[in-house]
Formats: sequence, structure tokens, C-alpha cells
Amino acid sequence: MSATGIGDPSGESLRDQVYVSIRADLLSGKIAPNQRLGEERLAHAYGVSRTPVREALARLQSDGLVQRGDHGLYPYRPRVDELGGLYELRILLELQGLRRILEDDTLRHDRDILEPELDRWYALRAHIFEPHSDFVTLDEGFHIAVLASAGNPALVDALVTVNAKIRPVRMFDHLTPGRLEISVEEHILIAELILDNQLTAACDKLRAHIDESKVLVVERAHQALAMAGLASAVRN
Repeated sequence: MSATGIGDPSGESLRDQVYVSIRADLLSGKIAPNQRLGEERLAHAYGVSRTPVREALARLQSDGLVQRGDHGLYPYRPRVDELGGLYELRILLELQGLRRILEDDTLRHDRDILEPELDRWYALRAHIFEPHSDFVTLDEGFHIAVLASAGNPALVDALVTVNAKIRPVRMFDHLTPGRLEISVEEHILIAELILDNQLTAACDKLRAHIDESKVLVVERAHQALAMAGLASAVRN
């Protein structure tokens, strides 16, 4: 674990810095999946008091990255058996947004929502950046914007709920080398196709994009479970 950046004059509060540091170590694998997240030990590791650690752990538990188990808090362990159904629901919701426009000539995507989102991804493509867990938030924002531009708020609300359930595992997806660059290009292409009213092609690309994410996420989930099992065997 590393306390890099904690206490730096970045304008962030100490509790925010501790939260970001612990989250980064959870997602990078620096904190083992079976490791109990004790406040005292973490406070010593990050060079802070127990109070910001306690607050950070509460936020991480709310995020779904930390869960309560025997004898305390532990890193989130994905349930692989749930991922397939959640991704199936995600695909249905996102594609329905496109299909409702495709099947009704009186409807159009809201360009005031979609064009600024596309500009955001053009800007991201213009800059080289390292894999970071915050990219998942940007990724979710893109998919929410695409669905919102289709004009059915109920679909958006349902997608927000699905995202919350799969987010802890999806965060591992975008730490895969090269995945960020691929996602940026695919987002740009999907948005451009929609704005050009090439909705059949957009449906095909969107489904392939989500399917690829599913494959990587399930693979990472299996790896996390295998690591947890190996660590448990070594400990016993």
C-alpha cells in the first residue's frame, strides 16, 4: 500500500485523499482480496489518524468496493454468477434506447445531450492518460448520456441501478492495458453513428462494445476469486 499524495496541498480534504488512495490500492490489487481492512493498520500505512480512514472505508462500502465479512471489512469479492444476468439487462436497456428511435420515425435523439458528450470524448482522445479507476465514472456517463438522449427517463433510471451493481467489478476492466484507448474510440464511433442517424450500425457497435466489456469483467472477476482462494490456502 502507498500513501503517495496524502497530505499534499492539492485542495482536497484529508479524508478525500485517504479515500482516493485506499480506492486506488484496492483496484490495483495492492490490497489483497482476503485482507481485513483494519482501521489502525490502514491509518499507520497511510500515515494518518483513524478518523479519515473510517470515513474512507464508509464511502468505499457505499461504493460497493468494500464489504462486511467475518471480523470486519474486506475488499469486495465479485459474485460471478450475477454478472451475466446484470450485463444482459444492461444490454437490453441500452439497445432499447436506440430501438425506440429506430422504430418510430417521429423520434430523434437529443443532440443537445449527445453532442457535448461526444465533444468530451474527442477531448479525451487528444490527451494521453494512464489507466485510472475514475474512467469508469466517465464511461458510465457516456452510456447514460446516450440513453438519456433517446428520451425515456425510466430506461435511464434502470440503467443507473444496474451500473451501481456492476461498478465494483467494472472498475477492473478499465485497468486492463490498452482498454482505455479502445473504449474512447468506440464511444466516439457510437456517438457519431447515432448523430448521423445510422442507428442499426450503432446498435451493432454498442452491443459489441458492451459484450467485450462483459468478457473482460467476468475474466477479472474469476481472477479476483482465484487470488482470494490462493491467499486463503496459503494462510491456512
